[in-house]
Amino acid sequence: MKIICIGRNYADHISELNNERPNEPVIFMKPDTAVLAKQFPFVIPEFSNDVHHEVEVLVKISKVGKYIDAKFAHKYYDQIGLGIDFTARDLQNQLKEKGLPWEKAKAFDGSAIIGDFLPKNSFSSLENLNFELRSNGEVVQQGNTSLMLWKIDEIIAYVSQFFTLKTGDIIFTGTPKGVAAVKEDDELIGFLEGQQMFKVQVK
Repeated sequence: MKIICIGRNYADHISELNNERPNEPVIFMKPDTAVLAKQFPFVIPEFSNDVHHEVEVLVKISKVGKYIDAKFAHKYYDQIGLGIDFTARDLQNQLKEKGLPWEKAKAFDGSAIIGDFLPKNSFSSLENLNFELRSNGEVVQQGNTSLMLWKIDEIIAYVSQFFTLKTGDIIFTGTPKGVAAVKEDDELIGFLEGQQMFKVQVK
Protein backbone atom coordinates (compact mmCIF):
# COMPACT_ATOMS: atom_id res chain seq x y z
CA MET A 1 0.00 0.00 0.00
CA LYS A 2 1.26 3.44 -0.94
CA ILE A 3 0.18 6.62 0.83
CA ILE A 4 0.34 9.47 -1.66
CA CYS A 5 -0.14 12.95 -0.24
CA ILE A 6 -0.98 16.20 -1.99
CA GLY A 7 0.42 19.36 -0.45
CA ARG A 8 -0.75 22.95 -0.91
CA ASN A 9 -4.17 22.09 -2.33
CA TYR A 10 -6.15 24.75 -0.41
CA ALA A 11 -5.35 28.42 -0.98
CA ASP A 12 -6.05 29.52 2.60
CA HIS A 13 -3.64 26.90 3.95
CA ILE A 14 -0.95 28.05 1.51
CA SER A 15 -1.42 31.60 2.84
CA GLU A 16 -1.33 30.69 6.51
CA LEU A 17 2.10 29.07 6.06
CA ASN A 18 3.34 31.79 3.71
CA ASN A 19 4.05 29.22 1.01
CA GLU A 20 4.20 29.82 -2.70
CA ARG A 21 1.13 28.73 -4.68
CA PRO A 22 2.20 25.86 -6.95
CA ASN A 23 1.43 25.52 -10.65
CA GLU A 24 0.88 21.78 -10.31
CA PRO A 25 0.10 19.44 -7.41
CA VAL A 26 2.83 19.00 -4.81
CA ILE A 27 3.34 15.28 -4.13
CA PHE A 28 5.01 13.53 -1.23
CA MET A 29 4.63 10.02 0.14
CA LYS A 30 4.41 8.18 3.43
CA PRO A 31 5.45 4.55 3.98
CA ASP A 32 3.04 1.99 5.41
CA THR A 33 4.88 2.30 8.75
CA ALA A 34 3.43 5.82 9.00
CA VAL A 35 -0.06 4.40 9.53
CA LEU A 36 -1.15 4.66 13.15
CA ALA A 37 -2.91 1.45 14.17
CA LYS A 38 -6.56 1.97 15.06
CA GLN A 39 -7.26 2.50 18.78
CA PHE A 40 -3.61 3.46 19.37
CA PRO A 41 -2.76 6.95 20.66
CA PHE A 42 -0.61 9.33 18.65
CA VAL A 43 2.65 9.79 20.51
CA ILE A 44 4.41 13.09 19.89
CA PRO A 45 7.89 12.11 18.64
CA GLU A 46 10.88 13.16 20.69
CA PHE A 47 12.53 14.89 17.72
CA SER A 48 9.84 17.59 17.39
CA ASN A 49 8.33 20.27 19.60
CA ASP A 50 5.80 21.42 17.02
CA VAL A 51 3.76 18.59 15.47
CA HIS A 52 0.75 19.94 13.57
CA HIS A 53 -2.56 18.26 12.75
CA GLU A 54 -3.66 18.42 9.10
CA VAL A 55 -7.09 16.89 8.49
CA GLU A 56 -7.66 15.64 4.95
CA VAL A 57 -10.22 13.87 2.77
CA LEU A 58 -8.88 10.47 1.68
CA VAL A 59 -9.45 8.45 -1.47
CA LYS A 60 -8.92 4.68 -1.57
CA ILE A 61 -7.87 3.32 -4.97
CA SER A 62 -9.92 0.29 -6.07
CA LYS A 63 -8.06 -0.93 -9.17
CA VAL A 64 -4.69 -0.71 -10.88
CA GLY A 65 -4.16 2.25 -13.16
CA LYS A 66 -1.44 4.16 -14.98
CA TYR A 67 -1.73 7.31 -17.14
CA ILE A 68 -5.37 7.65 -16.13
CA ASP A 69 -7.37 10.27 -18.01
CA ALA A 70 -9.21 12.61 -15.64
CA LYS A 71 -12.54 11.80 -17.29
CA PHE A 72 -12.06 8.12 -16.39
CA ALA A 73 -10.53 8.65 -12.94
CA HIS A 74 -13.86 8.10 -11.17
CA LYS A 75 -13.66 4.42 -12.16
CA TYR A 76 -10.54 3.91 -10.05
CA TYR A 77 -11.98 4.57 -6.58
CA ASP A 78 -15.23 3.87 -4.80
CA GLN A 79 -14.53 4.90 -1.20
CA ILE A 80 -13.94 8.25 0.50
CA GLY A 81 -12.49 8.67 3.97
CA LEU A 82 -10.91 11.12 6.37
CA GLY A 83 -7.55 11.20 8.08
CA ILE A 84 -4.73 13.28 9.51
CA ASP A 85 -1.33 14.01 8.04
CA PHE A 86 0.74 14.79 11.14
CA THR A 87 3.63 17.12 10.33
CA ALA A 88 6.68 17.95 12.42
CA ARG A 89 6.54 21.62 11.40
CA ASP A 90 9.78 22.66 13.08
CA LEU A 91 11.68 19.88 11.35
CA GLN A 92 9.93 20.54 8.04
CA ASN A 93 10.91 24.20 8.15
CA GLN A 94 14.54 23.28 8.78
CA LEU A 95 14.50 20.89 5.82
CA LYS A 96 12.80 23.41 3.52
CA GLU A 97 15.40 26.06 4.38
CA LYS A 98 18.12 23.68 3.22
CA GLY A 99 16.19 22.58 0.13
CA LEU A 100 15.99 19.02 1.46
CA PRO A 101 13.14 16.46 1.20
CA TRP A 102 10.39 16.50 3.82
CA GLU A 103 10.23 12.79 4.68
CA LYS A 104 11.59 13.07 8.22
CA ALA A 105 8.90 15.65 9.00
CA LYS A 106 6.02 13.97 7.16
CA ALA A 107 6.63 10.22 6.99
CA PHE A 108 7.69 9.25 10.50
CA ASP A 109 6.10 6.31 12.31
CA GLY A 110 2.48 6.99 13.27
CA SER A 111 2.22 10.19 11.21
CA ALA A 112 -0.85 9.07 9.24
CA ILE A 113 -4.30 8.65 10.74
CA ILE A 114 -6.52 6.69 8.38
CA GLY A 115 -10.09 6.78 9.57
CA ASP A 116 -13.19 5.03 8.32
CA PHE A 117 -14.23 4.97 4.65
CA LEU A 118 -17.68 5.38 3.14
CA PRO A 119 -18.94 4.44 -0.34
CA LYS A 120 -18.53 7.43 -2.63
CA ASN A 121 -22.08 6.95 -3.92
CA SER A 122 -23.36 7.80 -0.45
CA PHE A 123 -22.46 11.44 -1.17
CA SER A 124 -24.42 13.64 -3.56
CA SER A 125 -21.26 15.39 -4.76
CA LEU A 126 -17.59 14.73 -4.05
CA GLU A 127 -16.88 18.33 -4.99
CA ASN A 128 -18.97 19.65 -2.10
CA LEU A 129 -17.94 17.62 0.94
CA ASN A 130 -17.81 19.31 4.33
CA PHE A 131 -15.24 18.04 6.80
CA GLU A 132 -13.78 19.20 10.08
CA LEU A 133 -11.43 18.36 12.90
CA ARG A 134 -12.32 18.95 16.53
CA SER A 135 -9.70 19.14 19.26
CA ASN A 136 -11.10 18.65 22.76
CA GLY A 137 -14.57 19.43 21.42
CA GLU A 138 -13.60 22.65 19.63
CA VAL A 139 -13.60 22.92 15.83
CA VAL A 140 -10.00 23.70 14.82
CA GLN A 141 -10.11 22.92 11.10
CA GLN A 142 -13.05 23.14 8.71
CA GLY A 143 -12.99 22.60 4.98
CA ASN A 144 -14.99 21.83 1.87
CA THR A 145 -13.70 19.97 -1.16
CA SER A 146 -15.09 22.72 -3.41
CA LEU A 147 -12.08 24.78 -2.27
CA MET A 148 -9.50 22.30 -3.59
CA LEU A 149 -7.16 23.74 -6.19
CA TRP A 150 -7.11 20.28 -7.82
CA LYS A 151 -10.18 18.04 -7.56
CA ILE A 152 -10.00 14.32 -6.80
CA ASP A 153 -10.15 13.15 -10.41
CA GLU A 154 -7.51 15.68 -11.44
CA ILE A 155 -5.24 14.48 -8.64
CA ILE A 156 -5.60 10.85 -9.73
CA ALA A 157 -4.84 11.73 -13.34
CA TYR A 158 -1.78 13.74 -12.34
CA VAL A 159 -0.36 11.25 -9.83
CA SER A 160 -0.82 8.31 -12.20
CA GLN A 161 1.61 9.89 -14.66
CA PHE A 162 4.40 9.20 -12.20
CA PHE A 163 3.24 6.25 -10.08
CA THR A 164 1.17 3.21 -11.00
CA LEU A 165 -1.84 3.28 -8.69
CA LYS A 166 -2.65 -0.07 -7.12
CA THR A 167 -5.65 -1.43 -5.27
CA GLY A 168 -5.57 -0.28 -1.65
CA ASP A 169 -3.38 2.78 -2.24
CA ILE A 170 -4.61 5.84 -0.36
CA ILE A 171 -4.43 9.44 -1.50
CA PHE A 172 -4.45 12.29 1.04
CA THR A 173 -5.95 15.21 -0.89
CA GLY A 174 -4.65 18.18 1.10
CA THR A 175 -5.56 20.15 4.20
CA PRO A 176 -7.52 23.38 4.69
CA LYS A 177 -6.44 26.25 6.92
CA GLY A 178 -6.31 25.92 10.70
CA VAL A 179 -3.31 23.64 11.15
CA ALA A 180 -1.83 23.92 14.63
CA ALA A 181 0.34 22.10 17.12
CA VAL A 182 -1.09 19.15 19.04
CA LYS A 183 -0.53 18.81 22.77
CA GLU A 184 -0.36 15.91 25.15
CA ASP A 185 -3.85 14.73 26.21
CA ASP A 186 -5.58 16.32 23.21
CA GLU A 187 -8.52 14.34 21.82
CA LEU A 188 -8.83 14.70 18.04
CA ILE A 189 -12.06 13.73 16.29
CA GLY A 190 -12.66 13.99 12.54
CA PHE A 191 -16.03 14.41 10.83
CA LEU A 192 -17.02 14.04 7.18
CA GLU A 193 -20.46 15.40 6.28
CA GLY A 194 -21.31 15.29 9.98
CA GLN A 195 -20.31 11.65 10.46
CA GLN A 196 -17.50 10.76 12.84
CA MET A 197 -14.68 9.07 10.94
CA PHE A 198 -11.92 8.77 13.53
CA LYS A 199 -10.97 9.60 17.12
CA VAL A 200 -7.43 9.64 18.48
CA GLN A 201 -5.75 10.60 21.73
CA VAL A 202 -2.45 12.46 21.81
CA LYS A 203 0.23 11.31 24.24
